[in-house]
Amino acid sequence: MTDTVTSTSDAAALAAAPQAVAQTAVPAAPTQGFGHFIAQSDAVGQTLFGILVIMSLISWALIVIKGVALYLRQRRSKSFLDFFWNATSLEAVQHEIATHGVQEPFAHLTSHAMHAQTHHARYGAAKLEEAGSAQDFLTRTIKKVLDEETMRLESGLTVLATIGATAPFVGLFGTVWGVYHALLAIGATGAGTLDKVAGPVGEALIMTGLGLAVAIPAVMAYNWLTRSNRVWSARLDAFAFELFTFLSTGQTLKTTTTEAPRSAASVRPINPQASA
Repeated sequence: MTDTVTSTSDAAALAAAPQAVAQTAVPAAPTQGFGHFIAQSDAVGQTLFGILVIMSLISWALIVIKGVALYLRQRRSKSFLDFFWNATSLEAVQHEIATHGVQEPFAHLTSHAMHAQTHHARYGAAKLEEAGSAQDFLTRTIKKVLDEETMRLESGLTVLATIGATAPFVGLFGTVWGVYHALLAIGATGAGTLDKVAGPVGEALIMTGLGLAVAIPAVMAYNWLTRSNRVWSARLDAFAFELFTFLSTGQTLKTTTTEAPRSAASVRPINPQASA
């Protein structure tokens, strides 16, 4: 009986042995992809990946901030320009600014221009920056405000342009570095088959894709914001000319009882909805 049991156990063990050998003979498929590439990268590769992540965060933060600012500027400017061109006098505009404050470029320009005219009329050319006639001082004030608004509109665009120009090269550098180390590893093992080469080299191309993914939105946003700012600057220049004319000539829009009301067609409107 004991011999029979032993023979049965040996037969079962021999039958299971080929299956165990077959299972141990099949190697586990290597896990490759984005996570594997980052995990096996050295300090240089991970640093380049971190730089691309930081570039992407900065780029999208600027895009969101500038986009929201553009939307608010359009809405507030439309409201102020509608009030300005429908006001009966510059005094009413000044009262509106004093009541609700300055929240957009057109009100900012109007407030400083009116203050400059009032200040020069009251104190004259007391300082060097106020030298010249009232029109000269008003012109310099308007020019200064226009420069300030242009700088405010263009803030952050240099960062977007830099990210859009350099991110592809950072990604390309990461790809070259990854391919270099992949080829070194392949040469050390002596395995030059296609499956051993294609995987590491394909993983290294991930960095180039990341660089392009960071650069493309930055470049598109930079072009959009640049054109939008150019349109806003042109509109602000046109408004500055109208404002300078009103202030320098002392023209008022207030009508008297003996005057016919001024038609809306006699005032050249500014279309605040002209988008970039």
